[in-house]
Amino acid sequence: MAYTEIDDPEAFFQVVTYTGNGSDNKSVTLPGDTDMQPDWVWIKNRTEETSDDSWNVFDSPRGVTKVMHIDTTDDEETDADTLDAFESDGFRVDDDTAVNTNTETYVAYCWKGGTTSGIDTTGADITPSAYSFNHTSRFSVAAYTGNGSSGAKIAHGLGAIPELMMIKPRDRDGQAWVLYHHKNTANPETDYLALDATDATADAAWPWNDAAPTSVYLETQTNNGTNASGNTFVLYTFRGVKGFSKFGIYAGTNNVDGGFIHLGFKPAFVLTKKTSAAAPYLWDNTRIGFNGGTHALFPHSTSEENTTQRIDLLSNGFKFRHADNDHNSTSAVHVYWAFAEAPFVNSKGVPCTAR
Repeated sequence: MAYTEIDDPEAFFQVVTYTGNGSDNKSVTLPGDTDMQPDWVWIKNRTEETSDDSWNVFDSPRGVTKVMHIDTTDDEETDADTLDAFESDGFRVDDDTAVNTNTETYVAYCWKGGTTSGIDTTGADITPSAYSFNHTSRFSVAAYTGNGSSGAKIAHGLGAIPELMMIKPRDRDGQAWVLYHHKNTANPETDYLALDATDATADAAWPWNDAAPTSVYLETQTNNGTNASGNTFVLYTFRGVKGFSKFGIYAGTNNVDGGFIHLGFKPAFVLTKKTSAAAPYLWDNTRIGFNGGTHALFPHSTSEENTTQRIDLLSNGFKFRHADNDHNSTSAVHVYWAFAEAPFVNSKGVPCTAR
């Protein structure tokens, strides 16, 4: 029996914290034993919540210095003083206050793609202009230009049917981060969530053309959010990998001794979102050096860390420790995405707690 498909999650996903120094050319080295050059990076100031403290998102297909914000509907900015290099073991930032204010603390979430040629476009109408994908960890990021056609098929590069997809226009202001989650509803291709808002699941055909994605492409309609003619977009896709990542749902208990969500791995990152209108919550294993469930961040907001104990990050999943309607409601469905620190049991049968 195979317990995991990936023994070393650090080769594909890592979390790092750092303290700003306000200077140019600050290298941020990822903490894992395995060097990893990231292709998608989220950076957030942990303790401030001004307008300068948005979530800053960078990826290699769009290029360094190209920043977007997952907590806003703003379009892409070019800022040479933000992240200006993806390095072999991390990334480099300059002196912009959003990513490198002296003495302030930051967290960064980093995913690796790696393959930048050979994308499968069979049956697709739109081929990305740049992309980076990884068929081991089942992650892909792709930049494309819309053609304005209803029923357009966009090649995603994942090499498998996506379980999570997210699209954002790069050059059109006021458009949400449109999210597809394969467990959102019984027919997820007819619905979407907005990562940058507290909105409930919306029923609409325009994001996914009411069509399930394939292992090669996703469908969309003519609209400003995913396929306006001549506008540029970025697309992120994932599929769960045993022992490394999982995209699922759960029902809350509204109890401090809450339900346990089995993942099959010790999580490094957990993001939850109630589908009937609530804030997304994010926890990790790095910011406080243990468990991690006391310090939530909110991807839709500039808010600083919230220090209420909410979940336990365990060796094979997570458990709720707070009676809260946003992430532990008995009357709603909650979706989640999670990435591993370590598989519960590696491919040699060794439990993660023994390593």
